[in-house]
Amino acid sequence: MVEASRGDVICVNPGEVHDGASIGEAPRAWRMLYIDPVLLEREIGPEAKGRAEIVQPVIYDPLLARRFARLFAALTASTPDLLGSEENLLGCLGHLLRKHGVQRPKVSETSPSVARALERLSSQPGDPVSLGELAALCGVGRFQFLRAFTRATGITPHAYLLQLRVRLAQRLLRDGHAVAEAALGAGFADQSHLTRCFVRQLGVTPGRYRNAVRRAPVSRNFVQDEAAPAMRIFQAGRLARHDSLL
Repeated sequence: MVEASRGDVICVNPGEVHDGASIGEAPRAWRMLYIDPVLLEREIGPEAKGRAEIVQPVIYDPLLARRFARLFAALTASTPDLLGSEENLLGCLGHLLRKHGVQRPKVSETSPSVARALERLSSQPGDPVSLGELAALCGVGRFQFLRAFTRATGITPHAYLLQLRVRLAQRLLRDGHAVAEAALGAGFADQSHLTRCFVRQLGVTPGRYRNAVRRAPVSRNFVQDEAAPAMRIFQAGRLARHDSLL
């Protein structure tokens, strides 16, 4: 459980699981950015000397908070300055990684059987799939597969699939599809099911996400392609809403 106060900066590394929910009944607000990890490495990596992972989920750093606030204001301005926005973005990310980044630890290689299941889920996230099908693909029983998958990824196959489906829905929404169409295309039972999973993972409804992306004037050099996990950077506030730029 992560607890943040107003003005704190919250970071979620690519692939980390979080529910996007606030603690308690108090209303909260979040200003949120999703950063493509490939572009982050390309633009910032050399200066940050390989510090591509953030070790502390909640950061108290007034200078970083001010940089983030300027960046968010620049990216969401009604008449944005593209050059200034990109300079603010690089400055904010550079400060974040230099001051709070660590060397990404080496990840143990996934077993070939689990890798086959991951490939199946990643290549066809919108298609129905059963535990028996995944286990058969890996050549083991369902119980053995479930245990191996959870040990390798930290979550169950169903939870992993829901994350993939939310990312697919994000891509469909960015392409201009209606929320109901995105829900169907991403494999959700209905729009309500998509909304519950979307809010749980991202803290914003599919409709608000779609509206924000469609009006976002940001250079797409830094917009996350939801086929892959992103680094997420939040700034905590007090109101009962979630402001996001994705």
